[in-house]
Amino acid sequence: MRIQTYRTMRVLVAATAVLIAGVALAQERQGGGAPPGGAGGGGRGGGRGPQTPPLIMTSSAWEDGGVIPDKYTQAAGATSPSPELKWSQVPMGTQSFVLLMHDPEPVLNKGSKMDITHWLVWNIPATSTGLPEGMMAGELPDGTRQASLRSTGYMGPGAGPGPYHHYTFELYALDTKLDIPMPAAPAQTADTRTAIVNAMDGHVLGKAVLVARFHRQ
Repeated sequence: MRIQTYRTMRVLVAATAVLIAGVALAQERQGGGAPPGGAGGGGRGGGRGPQTPPLIMTSSAWEDGGVIPDKYTQAAGATSPSPELKWSQVPMGTQSFVLLMHDPEPVLNKGSKMDITHWLVWNIPATSTGLPEGMMAGELPDGTRQASLRSTGYMGPGAGPGPYHHYTFELYALDTKLDIPMPAAPAQTADTRTAIVNAMDGHVLGKAVLVARFHRQ
């Protein structure tokens, strides 16, 4: 009788050990490598949490990566209007936006740090959800400032015949405003762009990119 009882106890102990090991393994797989409350963050309050949705920018004039209509290019003249831009999913804490439109294909003076600045807009108010078509040039009443290679406003794409150029619109959400004045002349736009990029460092909360292709037929 004692032998039978001893054997029964051994079987129960072994079964319990297998059950505990199975539960621990399941918890480890579910919790990312550690049991609840452990160092791996699988317990209450651990884990990565929900991801912040990305900043998104679109235009009603073309799809991302598509061909921009001639209306917004130098094919329509030097004073072509700027396209409408819209953005959403703005990061919490945004204080202003910076928009940079540039043509990354040209190489200037054999350098790698600068290309053609077609539109640089900064101190766009944090409450903005986009820019209207045909935006007025110069400094605006809401504090928005602008510059380009040729003026104080938008300069449309102007690539000649040949391969498409990829005009890149980059939108940055910042946790600050930039105390940088408009350039005294278009020739100083490159220096202003460098100053703005340097000032943005450490203040970017989100970024969105929209690409438009263009070349003259």
